[in-house]
Amino acid sequence: MEIKLYNTFSNKKEVFKPLEPGKVKIYNCGVTVYDHCHLGHARGGINFDVLRRVFVAAGYDVTYVKNYTDIDDKMINRANERNITVDELAEENIKSHDDDMAALGIETPDIAPRATHHIGDIIKITEKLIEKGFAYEVNGSVFFRVRKFDAYGKLSGKKIDELMSGIRVEVDEEKEDALDFALWKAAKPNEPTWESPWGPGRPGWHIECSAMSAHHLGTSFDIHAGGSDLIFPHHENEIAQSECANGHKYANYWMHNGMIKIENQKMSKSLGNFATIADLVQIYHPELIRFFVLSAQYRQPLDFSRAALIKSAEGLDRIYGALEKFESASGRPAVETDLPGSDDTEIYGDRFMAAMTDDLNTPQAMAVLFDLTKALNSMPADDPQMTAMYHRLRQLGNILGILQVPAEQWFKTPRIAKEASGLSDDQIDQLIEKRNRARDEKDWAMADQIRDQLNEASIQLEDRDGKTFWQRK
Repeated sequence: MEIKLYNTFSNKKEVFKPLEPGKVKIYNCGVTVYDHCHLGHARGGINFDVLRRVFVAAGYDVTYVKNYTDIDDKMINRANERNITVDELAEENIKSHDDDMAALGIETPDIAPRATHHIGDIIKITEKLIEKGFAYEVNGSVFFRVRKFDAYGKLSGKKIDELMSGIRVEVDEEKEDALDFALWKAAKPNEPTWESPWGPGRPGWHIECSAMSAHHLGTSFDIHAGGSDLIFPHHENEIAQSECANGHKYANYWMHNGMIKIENQKMSKSLGNFATIADLVQIYHPELIRFFVLSAQYRQPLDFSRAALIKSAEGLDRIYGALEKFESASGRPAVETDLPGSDDTEIYGDRFMAAMTDDLNTPQAMAVLFDLTKALNSMPADDPQMTAMYHRLRQLGNILGILQVPAEQWFKTPRIAKEASGLSDDQIDQLIEKRNRARDEKDWAMADQIRDQLNEASIQLEDRDGKTFWQRK
C-alpha cells in the first residue's frame, strides 16, 4: 500500500520508501518533563499515535520511539524552585505524562528512553565530533562548529548570514562563534553532573536526541517527528551533529504537526489560557478531545474552543448513535479485523485508507466514517449487511483511536461537563487582571475581547465598587 507523507525537508509530499522492506522506524521528539503536559503535547501525541496505527494497518512492522528529556535548564530551574532533585521532578512528571497519554488513548511507545540513561552515548558522539574537527572544548564545555557544516539550515531553510542578523542565538563568550551550540556543558553549582573526558558536566539539549535515536534505531532511520516549533534550532542541530558524526543522512522523512491556539490566541501561561491535559479531561471526555484534534489535518493550525468541542461532540454523538442502534439489538461484539463483508464495506475501507495514506488526511477519513454512519442508520434492523457495516465502522474508528466505548455507556457519560468553563480559577483571575489593565490603558477593544472570551466560557463578570467580581454561569 502506497503511503504519501509531507516531508518538511523537501517541503512536498513524497511516497514513503522504507530503509528496510516492510519495516518503519519512527523517532518522535518527546516532552521535557519539567511540568505537566498541555494541549500541544496532546496534539503531537495523538497525531503520531495515528501515524503509527496507519503503518500497522498497512502491514508494516513498526518500531516507535518517543523520548523523555529529563535534564536541561528548565528541569534544573524548576527543581530548584521546588527544592527537590531533578530526578524527583522527572519521575513525577514522567508518570503524569504517561497517565495523560493513556487517558487520551495513545498507545505506549515501543521504546521510551530517558536522556540521562544515555550519557555514555552522548559522550561518544561528542568525542567523535571533536576528533573530526566539528566540535571543540573550552573550559570543560564542548561546542559544535555550525559553520563547519556546509549544509546547516537545510531543514529549516535558514541561512547562516540571516541567522546572525535575525535569529536569537545562545550567548556564551567562550564560543568561537555566536552560532555554535553546546554539546556538553561544564558543571555549575546546584546542577546534576556526570563525569566526562572534559570534566564533570551535563549534556546540551540537542545532542540528547541524536544519542537516543542512534542507540535505538540506528544512525539512519525512516521518520523523525515532532512539533513545528522544533524545526529550528532543535531538529536543525540534530541533523548537523548526527550527520557530521556519522557521515551519512540522519532521517529520511521529517514530519511536524501544527500548533494549537485557544480561542484564537496563542496558548500561553501569561494569557491565562494554558490548558493541561489533566485539567481538560476533567471537562471534556478524552475521546472527544482526540476526535476534535483529528478533525484537522495534522500540519494545519488548530483553534481550541468550547464551541468547537461542542460541535465535535455533536458529530461524535452521531456516529455513536449508529453504533447504539446495532448494539441495542446485538450487544457489543469484538471487532472483526478480517471482514467477509460485501463490496460496499470494502469500498468504505478503501476510501478511508486512501485518505489516511495521503499524509494522514484525517478530516477526509472522518467524512468516510460519517458516510458509513448514514448508511448504517438507513438500514433496517434485519438487513444482513448491518453486521458487516457495524464492524467496518468500528474497525476504521480503531485506526483513529476512537469509538472505544460501548455506545450505551457513551451516552450515559457527560461528554462536556456542563458546569465547567474550561478555565481554572487562576486562569480566570489572570484574564480579569489583563482586562483591567486594558481598561486602565483605555484599550477598550482588548477589554471587550477578554470579556467576550470569558462569557463564551460561561464566566459572568460584574464590575462593582471599582472591582471585578465573577461567577460561573
